[in-house]
Amino acid sequence: MSGRKPLDGVRVLDITIAYAGPLASYLLAALGAEVVKVENPVGGDLSRTNPPYAGPDGLSLLAPDSSYVSLANINRSRNKLSVTLDLKHHEARSVMEDLVSVSDVYIENMSSGALDRLGFGYDWARRVNPRIIFCSVSGFGVGTTGADAKSFDMVIQALSGIMEATGQIDGLPTRVGIPIGDLAAPLFAVIGVLSALRHLDATGEGQLVDVSMLDTLTALVAGEHFDAMAACGVPVRTGNSLARMSPFGTYRTKDGLVAICAPSNAFAEQLFELMNQPELGDDDRFRTREHRVANREALDELIEAWTMTFTSEALVEVLNAGGVPSAPVRGPLEAIADEQMHRRGAVVPLKDPRVADMRGALGMGFPVQFSQSEVLINGVAPALGQHNEHILGNLLGYSDERLRALRDAGAVGETPADMAAKSSVP
Repeated sequence: MSGRKPLDGVRVLDITIAYAGPLASYLLAALGAEVVKVENPVGGDLSRTNPPYAGPDGLSLLAPDSSYVSLANINRSRNKLSVTLDLKHHEARSVMEDLVSVSDVYIENMSSGALDRLGFGYDWARRVNPRIIFCSVSGFGVGTTGADAKSFDMVIQALSGIMEATGQIDGLPTRVGIPIGDLAAPLFAVIGVLSALRHLDATGEGQLVDVSMLDTLTALVAGEHFDAMAACGVPVRTGNSLARMSPFGTYRTKDGLVAICAPSNAFAEQLFELMNQPELGDDDRFRTREHRVANREALDELIEAWTMTFTSEALVEVLNAGGVPSAPVRGPLEAIADEQMHRRGAVVPLKDPRVADMRGALGMGFPVQFSQSEVLINGVAPALGQHNEHILGNLLGYSDERLRALRDAGAVGETPADMAAKSSVP
């Protein structure tokens, strides 16, 4: 590898909170961008108070004191620089102007119109720096009103249709087990930022990149043609099977569930051979993929009657030996403990200099492999305001006197060193 990171030389001004925005800036940081995270001097990012926590006595749902650090914040704030600034303070405007002037990307995920009301929205930013790429990650999109106050992942899942498409046929609509809206929108935000950087290189023009959580999930739902399938009599919610492919789903065993994917004629015929029922391949109900889809319930009953005679481990061994795609249904704890996921960097152990023993806590890596470039996946999250002097003093060139004046006025918070020095005074 060359040692070079894909986004070396790119600086990101990060005005994000909670999940979707911080995840997008984490991904940019993993690609090598210098991410300057602006946090409220009082409390900082909301994720700093998200359980579970790691502390002197291990992992806990409660944080009895400041020695306990949120795993969510460690996960999402790695490789970032933290500077504290009260955006409502009158002194914030000049500081923000200086930060925008030296940045390539400005990313935010505040509620709709919040940055404009503070005076730091896209129109202001492009006047300060015409080359700025301004990325907004929101629940409903730039220019929406009112609704953004409701843009929690659960609300977005409910509105997108993904909950109605998830769950058992005779059950209730079901939330996807991970916050899929908070996770998918940042991926498209990064795609948008990278595309805008390419446009900037070619034309010198900055631009607005507007990513909506609802747009993102609804677009993904639209890719499944639920409308056409419903017109053909197929229910929207089909449990653990995929209605347009059969056999394709999870099947019970003696001790668990196994996923089997055999939608092509070749795979299906091989499965029927393993079941010792090759005649199913000539059955008019199952002869072609279209016939199998139309008669999927009957086929699934036959397959599950066979799978129930095996343990999951034995069944997967038989299916894999026979060339039929399959896998045991693993729980999240088993999945993230997979050694291959650690070797490939998809999962990494979390670390923090403030916590001596993280008790094996794991976090998100960066699931893309480069042959020549490197990524940053296992750095540490900054303490609140840890880089105030570095960003304001070294990067922006503020004198010690100005830094002191900003702190005294309450525009900029104290650094951890400041607070430690105060606590050590008898």
